[in-house]
Amino acid sequence: MNTIAFLFLAYQVLILFYFLALNAGYTVVTMLGFLLIKRSSDATPDLERLDDVASLSNLRPISVMVPCFNEGTIAIETVRNVLRLNYPQFEILVINDGSTDNTFELLRDTFELVQIDRPPKKLLETEPVRGVWRSRIEPNLWLIDKDNGGKADALNCGLLYSSYPLFCAVDGDSLLEADALLRMGHQFMLDRDLIAAGGAVRVLNGCTVEDAQIKEVRAPSSILANIQIAEYLRGFMAGRVAFDAIDSLLIISGAFGIFRKDLVLAISGFRKTVGEDMDLVLRLHRYCVDNGIPYAVRYVPEPVCWTQVPSDLFSLLGQRNRWQRGLVDCLWHNRVMMLNPKYGNAGMIGMPYFLVVELLGPLIEFIGYAGFIAFLFMKRLDPLYVQLFFVASVGWGMWLNAAAVMLDNFTLHRYARIRDSYKIALLGTFEYLGYRQLLTVERLIGTFQIWRKNWGVIKRESITSKKAEPAK
Repeated sequence: MNTIAFLFLAYQVLILFYFLALNAGYTVVTMLGFLLIKRSSDATPDLERLDDVASLSNLRPISVMVPCFNEGTIAIETVRNVLRLNYPQFEILVINDGSTDNTFELLRDTFELVQIDRPPKKLLETEPVRGVWRSRIEPNLWLIDKDNGGKADALNCGLLYSSYPLFCAVDGDSLLEADALLRMGHQFMLDRDLIAAGGAVRVLNGCTVEDAQIKEVRAPSSILANIQIAEYLRGFMAGRVAFDAIDSLLIISGAFGIFRKDLVLAISGFRKTVGEDMDLVLRLHRYCVDNGIPYAVRYVPEPVCWTQVPSDLFSLLGQRNRWQRGLVDCLWHNRVMMLNPKYGNAGMIGMPYFLVVELLGPLIEFIGYAGFIAFLFMKRLDPLYVQLFFVASVGWGMWLNAAAVMLDNFTLHRYARIRDSYKIALLGTFEYLGYRQLLTVERLIGTFQIWRKNWGVIKRESITSKKAEPAK
């Protein structure tokens, strides 16, 4: 065998092995994840028992922080939704991060906000605050109006004005289920070592929303949104449950997470990066290990946050580019954890996973797809390899997405209509027929654009299906 023939063979074997190993890993994680979700949901106390706990006032009060930038009417619905949460004691801090639309005016007029004098605790440096406002009709609702500084800066500003030992970060285009805060607060009461916890994040697109509450969970009409639902179920839910089980959870979604404020302040709050959610969790891991603080970081599947996913391709590509840039920055900034046994499974399993699968994965996949096409035209591919490549890189992935959707329906029954689950399972398989390949290219581009610090523009849609009633 000459050198060129050997190189072609080595390429085929290595790429095929990568896709086989990748999807085998996804299969194990998906099955394990949903098994653990089923076990967790069976053991979760019902709402009546949780309400009994709440009535005993054992739950620590929570500051709910909602950073907003040009959210408009969407922010109104998010605030209305948070106001209806079932929790004994909480405050809402809406941080208007220098919006250039009418977000501030809408919030001020809808909730009858009046400006007051409330000096912050000078513990972190943030962009200047223009004013602090409080609602006449909702005494636990505050608005901090500030110059634009990005999401991390807005959250740091919220920390300075927050009153309670726990804080919850919620995106301005998301809706929480009524019991979400209660279920999360219950976890912090049970485990005093818990320093950070993330809830389930599900796709809002397609759902029926009335008066800032989810009335009916439905599959969207868009193929793009359905594919993202399958992605969230496979990676965001099952994957995080599995990493939680081995104490290597490195990310809590910025859309919905609760943290101990004292420890976040001890690490100087959120760092200004486009991946501030992952970066915060990594730095919390480091700080607690370095200082000998017993701690736990958990994923809790029962509390649910419903969030909008991009409905157009341009916004989706921008989002994934930003996620990739944030990943590169976070891994580099916290590189001391990589394969460092001092940090336990977080350093020995979690960090290598994100390096090999999430960071280097787009490069490997791009080489695989591009090489396959090039060698196919050159007629240098073995027919058996062609079949195995499609089974490993496309067929297996399509099956995984369908399986994740049906397992979710079997374990948690979020979609009342079985045809919605079938629809998502079917359309979700299209991820591997162009969607994944396109995102692979965009993520690869993002890997080499770490110098870009902007979030980009994501098209927003109204989250209200019917006209909401005025706030009372």
